[in-house]
Amino acid sequence: MQLLAKNVEQSLSGSSLIRKMFEQGIELKKKFGAENVFDFSLGNPDVPSPPKTVEALQDIAAQARQPLAFGYCPNAGFPAVREKLATVLSREQDTAVAAEHVVMTVGAAGGLVSFFRAVLEAGDEILVPSPYFVEYGAYVGHFGGVLVPVPMAAPTFALDVAALEAKVTPKTRVILINTPNNPTGVIYSREQLGELSLLLARVNQGRERPVFLLSDEPYRLLRYDDAEVPPVLPLSPYSIVVGSYSKSLSLAGERIGYLLVNPAMPEVAKMTAALTMTTRTLGFVNAPVIGQQLVGALCHEGVDVSIYARRRAAMAEVLTVAGLKFTMPQGAFYFFVEALGGDDMAFTQRLVGENILAVPGRGFGCPGYFRVVFCVDEKIIRKSGEAFKRATGI
Repeated sequence: MQLLAKNVEQSLSGSSLIRKMFEQGIELKKKFGAENVFDFSLGNPDVPSPPKTVEALQDIAAQARQPLAFGYCPNAGFPAVREKLATVLSREQDTAVAAEHVVMTVGAAGGLVSFFRAVLEAGDEILVPSPYFVEYGAYVGHFGGVLVPVPMAAPTFALDVAALEAKVTPKTRVILINTPNNPTGVIYSREQLGELSLLLARVNQGRERPVFLLSDEPYRLLRYDDAEVPPVLPLSPYSIVVGSYSKSLSLAGERIGYLLVNPAMPEVAKMTAALTMTTRTLGFVNAPVIGQQLVGALCHEGVDVSIYARRRAAMAEVLTVAGLKFTMPQGAFYFFVEALGGDDMAFTQRLVGENILAVPGRGFGCPGYFRVVFCVDEKIIRKSGEAFKRATGI
């Protein structure tokens, strides 16, 4: 009996790795107590939202007695909120953008899906540096797109534009980058992005269906050691940024994000109209109105990144003492670590034996590594040190 669509069946099979780690975590916590399990598997930001969040929520709650206080809004989002974001994004992207270039979305994930619905035909290829966020394949697969992972060289996983260029074909429709990156924490440099800009100019010369540059930037605020996250919009007129406030404001469950279309894009109004339509017709209708109002009040705020910086230092110390090799993440809240013995599945199971939960690298298209998060209490990170040493035999 074929209960499901074939591509959904395949997606279930592909996501079983992360599901298995999650299920193992539940069992370990039942058996040993949550305080004795070191769960570094899920990137769920736990740093408190900015102090002004409470005041903003109180102001929103005060509207509850008004008619339609939380009713439908324009599909692209509240104009006033989009105007505020345009001011912030103009500064981040070193490009003057206006409210009409911003579409509010149901998180960055909703933005990605809305964009792919708007531009993909069956068989279109989406190039992505590997390792990459595990859900990208599902997002493009919904619309007949084909994700084409392009391996970046370990141990830094810096952007290799020559490797991307070697994979460009007439079917290429999108180059998708994620910086700061999940799972590696790498930030692509100005020089690397400059090379990517030149590639896009060459590829799009005389091309009827342009290759888009899509930059997934939910971790833009989370950077360390004064690292720079360069702007993307100046790289190509066919550039689009997708972002969210899940990490920068610790509002992951509120599912609020945005799409930003380069105002230099030919027929830019048609693109924003299409993104507004796909946001509606995919069933999102509009981004959550409470989340939009929160973002409007807090878009100049951010979580205390110094908390993550201290945890990053603690995790680096724990992993180093345990004899594990890694490249220090420049951003986000992940370490991508070489699996002892080279087998990420075997080593993550060895970690489970010490009550440590990590995600095998093959879940991100890169076997031989594993990912651990540091969006957990610093005390838990430091307490895990002895367990890591037992796992590595130190």
